[in-house]
Amino acid sequence: MTATPTVEHPFAGARFDFAAPVPDAAGLGRVHFLAIGGAGMSGVARIMLARGIAVTGSDAKDVPVLRALEAEGASVWVGFHEGHQERADAVVMSSSIRDDNVELVAARERGVPVLHRAQGLAALMGDRRPVAVAGANGKTTTTSLLTVALQGCGLDPSFAVGGELAKHGTNAHDGSDDIFVVEADESDGSFVVYHPEVAIVTNVQPDHLDFYLNFTVVEAAYDAFVATIRPGGLLVTCADDAGSRALADRARTRGTRVITYGFDAGADIVLADHRADGLTSSVILTDGGATRRMSLGVPGRHNALNAAAAYAAAVHGLGQDPECILAGLASFTGTRRRFEPKGEAGGVVVIDDYAHNAGKVAAVVETAKALVGDTGRLVVVFQPHLYSRTRDFAAELGAGLAPADEVVVMDVYAAREDPVPGVSGELVADAVRRARPGAGVRYVPSWSDVAAVVADLARPGDLVLTVGAGDVTMIGPEVLRLLRGEP
Repeated sequence: MTATPTVEHPFAGARFDFAAPVPDAAGLGRVHFLAIGGAGMSGVARIMLARGIAVTGSDAKDVPVLRALEAEGASVWVGFHEGHQERADAVVMSSSIRDDNVELVAARERGVPVLHRAQGLAALMGDRRPVAVAGANGKTTTTSLLTVALQGCGLDPSFAVGGELAKHGTNAHDGSDDIFVVEADESDGSFVVYHPEVAIVTNVQPDHLDFYLNFTVVEAAYDAFVATIRPGGLLVTCADDAGSRALADRARTRGTRVITYGFDAGADIVLADHRADGLTSSVILTDGGATRRMSLGVPGRHNALNAAAAYAAAVHGLGQDPECILAGLASFTGTRRRFEPKGEAGGVVVIDDYAHNAGKVAAVVETAKALVGDTGRLVVVFQPHLYSRTRDFAAELGAGLAPADEVVVMDVYAAREDPVPGVSGELVADAVRRARPGAGVRYVPSWSDVAAVVADLARPGDLVLTVGAGDVTMIGPEVLRLLRGEP
């Protein structure tokens, strides 16, 4: 097994020791997952099932992925009960699980090892060659692009992604080759457990300040992540992002090999002449002395950057043929909830996107606005995610939404947080009004009222874009139903 550096992780907190040795998956025994239906958790469970590990799990909601996991061999329950974990030899959980969860309390009383989701995933890597994709924005799409590009070259990499690949209908796979591609979540500092051979950092921006407190600590977390790259490994960063550029400079001073990409002329891999064509796009990519046009089945400058990151990792980090990787990237058909078309009714197109922080929101609104052009209007339905993020970034979220012709802001999707007095979606609606005085903005706090408001607003030629990491994804189909006049 390749030697990995020992890194003291400064963000472990009291709940998890991310500097602890990663266990061997073969020795875990029967593994129980808390919130097994989550995008990240279900992926780890799927790979364990594929390896022949006995898996059980509980989730608060009866989400469709539970049925899929059952079909793959897991035993699952809806709701938490202390008896669900009584046969488990190890428990896997995410940071969203609270310490008073009855199953977690019971497991700790029994002395069962409790692993963070990232530790459970790292345990599956063994002698594989990990590629870890981190960053405030673009992680899921970049991880998916790299996976599909490698598959296009005839490889069968393992992968774990925070979204479902449209081409494969799954978020995880136990491959037969030695490459293991993972989306490395920075939100709780757990991304330091993977010790990648190749690390991608798409951008370094202020986010998850409920955990990190300030941007200085965020930067330190990414430094800790980079320090885990295996000796002789590669860091791939975006030259267009100030935080990534600074990270690259610090990494180079410590002797880490770095490749940068971007529209910035100083990047190692330079992009230019981005062209949009409906839901597809292309860009000129110059790598060393070679210049090629990179075609993509997804729109947006941000996705051109994501594809360039995948290209750099595959070619310069994993030694793949550039032409083969470009062909693989061209075959990418998207990821669920990443600018995903939901349908059309009455001349109105509905698209759904998972964007939930300021950078993602700005990028997806820019892409949608360019797609509409002068032929129609862009109607955005935005659901703020987390009270802390809404409080800390309302102004930035408002600025990102402001280019839309009409904005409907829902109330905050709480996720793992308790309500914060004075914090609601109205903060974001007010921020849109400040960013673009006279903008068409509506704050609709009742979830059940939103679809009707949007259906009344929409007219032929419009694009309705639902945006957010919560249950806003269910609004689009409701809008389509109303536009079709269905009961």
